[in-house]
Amino acid sequence: MAINFDKALGVHQSALFVRQQRSELLATNIANADTPGYKAQDIDFRAALSQANVQQGGLGLDRTSANHIDIQAGADRPFAAQVQYRIPTQPSLDGNTVESHVEEAAFADNAMRYQATLQFLGGRFSSLKNVIQGGR
Repeated sequence: MAINFDKALGVHQSALFVRQQRSELLATNIANADTPGYKAQDIDFRAALSQANVQQGGLGLDRTSANHIDIQAGADRPFAAQVQYRIPTQPSLDGNTVESHVEEAAFADNAMRYQATLQFLGGRFSSLKNVIQGGR
């Protein structure tokens, strides 16, 4: 019987990819904190993960009209997350919407959750290895 890694790894594979995308965006925000006119961006993790689940064959919405938005991602990104602009609590005079303390806290939170997802995946791989070796 063949092992289906998509089913064996569950949602953690998709979560890891979305967390990686979010880390890149947050790092870009932090790097552009002093760039005039730069608009801070972020990803809605829950929406991105549910979109990834739909595109990987999970439950999703049926497109019943040609006017409905199609959520197909490009070939280079299996399930590219929808990027959103962050609304600042105190906008700066130069039009930059990056608030360093907000971005750094979001980056730290995302990094911690990324590590937790890696640990879950490590546990899944350990379980698969144990099954393949026959419980030894």
